[in-house]
Amino acid sequence: MEPIADPSLIRRIVILGGGTAGWMTAAALSHRLAGRGMDIVLIESDAIGIVGVGEATLPHIRFFNTAMGIDEQTLIDRTKATFKLGIQFVDWGRAGEAYIHPFGAYGEPIDGIDFHHIWAMRRAAGDPTPLDDYSYPVRAAEACRFQSPIANPASPLSTFSYAFQFDASLYAAFLKEVSCARGVVRTEGKVVSHSQDSDTGDITALTLEDGRRIEGDLFIDCSGFRGHLIAQALETPFDDWSHWLPCDSAFAVPCETTAPVGPYTRATARQAGWQWRIPLQHRTGNGHVFSSAHISDEAAVGVLMSNLEGPALAEPRRLSFRTGRRRQLWNRNVVAVGLSGGFLEPLESTSIYLIQLGITTLLDLFPDKAAMADDAREYNAVMALEFERIRDFLVLHYVANQRDEPFWREMRSMTWPDSLSAKVEAFVTRGLLPDYDIGVFHPPSWLAVLAGQNILPQGWDPRAERLDAATLSARLARLRKDIHNAVAQTPDHMTFIRDNALRHHEAH
Repeated sequence: MEPIADPSLIRRIVILGGGTAGWMTAAALSHRLAGRGMDIVLIESDAIGIVGVGEATLPHIRFFNTAMGIDEQTLIDRTKATFKLGIQFVDWGRAGEAYIHPFGAYGEPIDGIDFHHIWAMRRAAGDPTPLDDYSYPVRAAEACRFQSPIANPASPLSTFSYAFQFDASLYAAFLKEVSCARGVVRTEGKVVSHSQDSDTGDITALTLEDGRRIEGDLFIDCSGFRGHLIAQALETPFDDWSHWLPCDSAFAVPCETTAPVGPYTRATARQAGWQWRIPLQHRTGNGHVFSSAHISDEAAVGVLMSNLEGPALAEPRRLSFRTGRRRQLWNRNVVAVGLSGGFLEPLESTSIYLIQLGITTLLDLFPDKAAMADDAREYNAVMALEFERIRDFLVLHYVANQRDEPFWREMRSMTWPDSLSAKVEAFVTRGLLPDYDIGVFHPPSWLAVLAGQNILPQGWDPRAERLDAATLSARLARLRKDIHNAVAQTPDHMTFIRDNALRHHEAH
């Protein structure tokens, strides 16, 4: 006699949509849930395009890939990836100024005092040393040099992390191979309708254009801005944040690479938005994010095309979006991952990070049917908090500008989110930086943008005043010298990529 199946168990997961979000979800679920007797089906249609312009990531992607059992060098080869030590912001403060938001620390704590307090105190006393002199990843990025971090805590080479700049369409294709090899069933087709349980409102099945019916217990909506399930089927409310982040359009185009391939992404402020530059091994990705209320499409394309470093490799592609998020990213038995759940413009490369966070949080809370409502509440709380923290960080870049165009004057005069006002006030008055136990942007990130855009502390940890001035000066000089020497010994970025690829191929 066969045992009776537990009716509370999830037996079939249906992922609607491919692209980066869909195939990241499929790869992670098929790896983590292997051996549990679950079917994972991914529905995508070749007739429906994907956004596919996101090419810059945050360091968290490395740990996601490792957790999925993906070899880093294989990933780099397959996605034409380069390394990324941070993001350079050009003309966001005053015209002609630039700074890098690094994936690493500034200086080191001294006698238990966070380094930025000491730097602020000495700056106020007349020390002109730039903050960037105390950051290995900033100086290495500027020099177009890269190497992997080392474990020695006494070396500047242990003070940073890194991410990737890669071709998102190649990444999705690679994860598709990985997922299907692990048993994910890809179903080609376009969804035309859905069925819901009359009592609970849960989605029970999706019907394809050819009449096939795909049933499931848990549905992951990766259908992009359409939000086929979370928005159209369940009518989940959307919190619109465009009053804080009014850029609503972008043109994207690849071009030939003619400038040095630095290990960083660039964001250059323009008259009504900003332009990205993301160098890959085989091309450079470019885009102009802008507010359609402040510049015409024709003018926006002109700005983009006149600021390419090399010949364009395609026609510019237009994207429209609205910043904000679904009030519930997990509603009934539908979890929205990626653009279906919300969008925060790509200024700090957070789109793929939010996909990753959505997936890993789902896996941490992976439910049975009986506990789904409780897990959904926790999931929504975690995701809402992170969306809001990222929103505040992005808004900071805009309100801290010193530009003189109408768009930028409006951004400077906007009403800030209360949560951002409190963060900036704490920094200016006491030198305090946001410090989260979990989350993507830690104190060095906030410091980079605040100081980089000329918001500086007027107060600091009073213990810094008691440090011996001569001893402190010698220690800071040694720190700057150690960073300078480490950068000088670091290989050229593209040489490092080629040498690693060669060693990998010889070994395999």
